[in-house]
Amino acid sequence: MPAHGPQILPDPVTILPRIIDRYLLRELLAACGAVGAVLLLVVLGGMLSITLDRVARGVMPAGLLLSQIGLRSVDSLPLVLPLALFLGVLLAYGRLYRDSEMAVLSASGVSSLDLLRPAAMVVLPTCAVLAALSFWLGPAAIRQSDRMIDAANRSLLVAGMEAGRFIELRGRGGVVFVGAMSPDGTQFERLFVHEARDGRLDITTAARGELFQDREGGERFLTLYDGFRVEGRPGEPGYRLMRFARNDIRLDDQQVDPGRRMEKRRATTELLASDEAIDRAEFHFRLGLPLSALLLALLAVPLSRSQPREPRYAKILLAVLAYVVYTNLLGLGRGWIADGSLPDSAGLWWLHGAALALAAWQLRADARSGVGRPA
Repeated sequence: MPAHGPQILPDPVTILPRIIDRYLLRELLAACGAVGAVLLLVVLGGMLSITLDRVARGVMPAGLLLSQIGLRSVDSLPLVLPLALFLGVLLAYGRLYRDSEMAVLSASGVSSLDLLRPAAMVVLPTCAVLAALSFWLGPAAIRQSDRMIDAANRSLLVAGMEAGRFIELRGRGGVVFVGAMSPDGTQFERLFVHEARDGRLDITTAARGELFQDREGGERFLTLYDGFRVEGRPGEPGYRLMRFARNDIRLDDQQVDPGRRMEKRRATTELLASDEAIDRAEFHFRLGLPLSALLLALLAVPLSRSQPREPRYAKILLAVLAYVVYTNLLGLGRGWIADGSLPDSAGLWWLHGAALALAAWQLRADARSGVGRPA
């Protein structure tokens, strides 16, 4: 018979914490993923509504609908991820308290501070992604969105024209017809423009032309080449016929997206190099987003304590209220720094410090009472 040497069994003291950490990590990932997916759907719905409104107001063409939703959603994620982490940690640990699993963990030697270890495995990587979104990807997405809209506004397609159809000139009392148009909508052939102003007719034809935009991008013109222009009053003699090599016709003013904040579009390196209060305020706000996610997740650990048979969503309202207060104070603090009411040296550290102190006090009280005991 083969000889059997002594078998070394795994030490329960070392293997049990790893099993518990994996179990808690799985619960946290499931809860945070579910909450994040729901919030992402809400964000996409909001972005769809806003983008459709911009299309209806003529700010952007319908062809950019999907790309604009995607780019604007990237900018909105830094406001959504902190709430997803906060609610995910709260729901995951809250379920363990309600199902009395925390009492079993407490009997196995797990303290309330031990709950921070698996939470950190989820929160810290998410905060790193959040920092990348806040400092780099979000502003870059907005700048790309602006570039796409500005490029589209140089197209006749955005001006509402279409080859082979008579299109009304808004605010001009006339119509325009284009016989052919390039795929990008910047050049056209066989143009006909009919305008009626103060009882006079103004008819313009051109063999070819293009869309011209002034240097500041505020006004657009149709630049016509090799055409004729007829002016006169119907029923009266004295019509004028002019032939031109080039003629510019001003189009109606394009709609400008209201509320465009340039500091939101600047790169983080530009904000750091700027001495403007509004740029410094934007930098502190970007820095505050990943910090708020970390502090809210830290606060969610003691806040998740509940009675074994307490309703599942009893503390959701309190959590959402805490998130709303935190994010609104971030916005108010940004405004105070921008208008000089709050010095740049103070930044938003007063808010993060208060949140850290509250989370530390709750964790200390939780550690004294015991992880598995009822709240």
